[in-house]
Amino acid sequence: MAAQVQDGEDDDYMADLSRFLPPEETSRLSNKNLNFETLANQPSKKKLKTLINWQQQRKIDREKKQREEDEKTLVNMESAIPQSNIGFKMLKQMGYKPGSALGKDGSGQAQPVGLEIRRSRAGVGREDPVKEKIRIDLAKEENQKKEEENLMLDFGTRKKSEWRIRRVIVNYRKARASLAQLENEDIILEPKKKKEEEDGVKHDKEEEGAEQEDKEEEEEEEEVITEEDLHDILMKLRNEHLYCLFCGCQVSPAIPCF
Repeated sequence: MAAQVQDGEDDDYMADLSRFLPPEETSRLSNKNLNFETLANQPSKKKLKTLINWQQQRKIDREKKQREEDEKTLVNMESAIPQSNIGFKMLKQMGYKPGSALGKDGSGQAQPVGLEIRRSRAGVGREDPVKEKIRIDLAKEENQKKEEENLMLDFGTRKKSEWRIRRVIVNYRKARASLAQLENEDIILEPKKKKEEEDGVKHDKEEEGAEQEDKEEEEEEEEVITEEDLHDILMKLRNEHLYCLFCGCQVSPAIPCF
């Protein structure tokens, strides 16, 4: 009997409600409790999205605040120290003059040391590798751009000089031919050509044209004509024959020149 009572005390019949419920109700109740616990443990997508947005906004606000503080600090550092400052008064008592350089001989630094604010943990000595690379690339690009501009300027100057020299040579030859025609003189021919004309040897037009081109090229290479030579022959045409090479006309001596 005592053993039966002891067994009854150990058996808690109220702890398990499945004894008093149908099997279907028991399974449905257990599934419902399990689903509720699972949903309670998992955060909702909306809640997670709100949490991420809040963290991003907090990071943006913090960076904005740091940027504003840095700008304010740099502005304050760039402004000159007022003369009412105690440290400035001490410098004046030691012989410092506003606007002068530091040092006994005035050979020291005149401008304050620049301040660079770093928010990273890279340390004081070394710059950020990314910023350093960007700075080096910008310097290289700027140097390359300057070299290209200098090359283009040099090329343009050289081309203008070549064109000017070529025009001087062409105008000089025209002026020399006009002067020879006005003075009833034939253009001096080469000895080889004179000998061929005396012997009665004639060449075809194509060969003569080729020889003429070769002759002009040789004259361009050997003959050195300056602007002074062109000026002298133009003045000779103008003063002695009243002829203008660029107008292509000769003024009659009867017409007075003003």
